[in-house]
Amino acid sequence: MSFAKENLSKHWLRLLIVVGLVVVIFYFGPLIFVLNISLQSQQQFLTHSMSLPHPMKWGNFIQAWQKASMSEYFMNSIVYTLVPTVLALIFSAFLAFPISRKYIRWSKQLHALLTSGLFFPVALIPLFIEARWLHLYNNRPGYMILHIEDAMVFGFFLFVGYFRTIPKELDESAVIDGCNYIRYIMTVIAPLAKPAFATMGIYASIQIWNDLIGPVVFLASPNLFPLSRGLFAFYSSYASEWTLLAAGVLIAAAPLIVAFLFLQRYFIEGATAGSLKG
Repeated sequence: MSFAKENLSKHWLRLLIVVGLVVVIFYFGPLIFVLNISLQSQQQFLTHSMSLPHPMKWGNFIQAWQKASMSEYFMNSIVYTLVPTVLALIFSAFLAFPISRKYIRWSKQLHALLTSGLFFPVALIPLFIEARWLHLYNNRPGYMILHIEDAMVFGFFLFVGYFRTIPKELDESAVIDGCNYIRYIMTVIAPLAKPAFATMGIYASIQIWNDLIGPVVFLASPNLFPLSRGLFAFYSSYASEWTLLAAGVLIAAAPLIVAFLFLQRYFIEGATAGSLKG
């Protein structure tokens, strides 16, 4: 009987390994393919695109960087990503805390109203008209404000769920010790909610960094374009240079991949805690 169970468990283990390998191939296959193309010469790509690069053309990355004028787009993307993400983190945390604790009236209704934004599609035409009226169109501050508003919806939802897992007795101790509201959030709640902050930060950064529709709709001047919009313009000019395009895609994706590798532990902890305990 134990022999049969042992054989059965081995079969399940093999099946799980096969399924895992298939998932890995489907997930990483396109990324490996793009990396392979980015290191090939144009001639090799046209004749044997599936073969390994020989010799490796690391110069494709330099050419893509120079031809696409990525330095300017890169700086714009960093500013557009960092500023709205940090501000959205701060505003979301300060808004979510009193509602998660029900310290203000109509907390339940406010929670339902603010999280309902997650379930509606982005209305681009009214948002474009609103941006024109408020002078937010085709300028850096306006573009960042529009992204703060978008990122705060998910941040509020995540923080409310996570803050509910923090013992309420800490609030009472802070009041007795005379700790004010801002100091309490910054020095006590924020360190305890570090995984939620990391999850929200990575999520917002990915959304803003990879956004292509936003820059197409709300930015018209090339000197304001982020990397995603600049890469699209580069594609329009060098549509046949697939090796350079692949190198450009990897350059654009590299910062987020590195950030995720450093913050993945917090990201998983925050997502798990928010979903299970919220």
